[in-house]
Amino acid sequence: MGLFKRDDLKRGSESERKVAETEIETNDASRGGVYLFFLAMFAVGFSATFFATVAFASPLTVAVSTVAGFVLATSVRIAPQWERVVILRFGRFNRIAGPGLYCCIPFAEYAAIHVDCRIATASFSAEAALTADLVPVDVDAILFWMVWDAKKACLEVENYPKAVLRSAQTAMRDVIGQLNLADISMRRKQIDRDLEEILGKKCEQWGVTVMSVEIRDIMIPRELQDALSKEAQAERERNARIVLAEVEKDISEMFVEAAEVYDRNPRAMRLRAMNLAYEGAKDSKGVLLAPSALADGFNLPRSDAEG
Repeated sequence: MGLFKRDDLKRGSESERKVAETEIETNDASRGGVYLFFLAMFAVGFSATFFATVAFASPLTVAVSTVAGFVLATSVRIAPQWERVVILRFGRFNRIAGPGLYCCIPFAEYAAIHVDCRIATASFSAEAALTADLVPVDVDAILFWMVWDAKKACLEVENYPKAVLRSAQTAMRDVIGQLNLADISMRRKQIDRDLEEILGKKCEQWGVTVMSVEIRDIMIPRELQDALSKEAQAERERNARIVLAEVEKDISEMFVEAAEVYDRNPRAMRLRAMNLAYEGAKDSKGVLLAPSALADGFNLPRSDAEG
């Protein structure tokens, strides 16, 4: 399975550039049983031939026994549960062998490739991909894929892991080139689905199924980060000022409505004055200092007092 690694290079005196390199990642699963079976078959063939020819006391006994052991070991082989083996006979495709025990005709058939049919993961990146508004961005993503047809993976493409990753990188650049910088972060899921659809159609002819693509990180140039940060701060300040103005407008309208109520009914104004006096006395622990205008609110009109 191919994997992209990054090496940091200097770009001028301040910026850095990341370059992707392809490597084959080692498989964590053990194939020790396959090699042990090969040695066991070799030992059986060598021992059987040696003891059968030792009576002739020929100097070629060891050589013949070695050849016999090698032929038996390469003829009877095993494949792990997750592997499929492409068998060629005289250079032409013959069959798919495995998992388990399989046999090859000596000197006529051979295993062309061992294909891992499990779900594979690989990371890839699109370096300095240009957006629709010509902003270079670096995008890191993870690709989940598997081989469903070992025959196509062997015969249709030279190196299917590398071909899948190169196709993923190209598709990523194409998708990023259709979006503006502001749309990339908001449409991550849509980008994942678009990449999965594009790669699925392209890799199907190689016997490979792309299960999902997930973007891990989107990096923009450092010189643009400050500008975007200032733009975001200005936008937030603008929104805050708009909200504050709307609140001030609502409060002023409520004050106008309250003034109309107080103007229509003087008693409402006196009740409000009493409430303010109560609140002031409560906050000042019983001591009330009020202007004379507020004290006038406690004086009832003569008509009310007589009534």
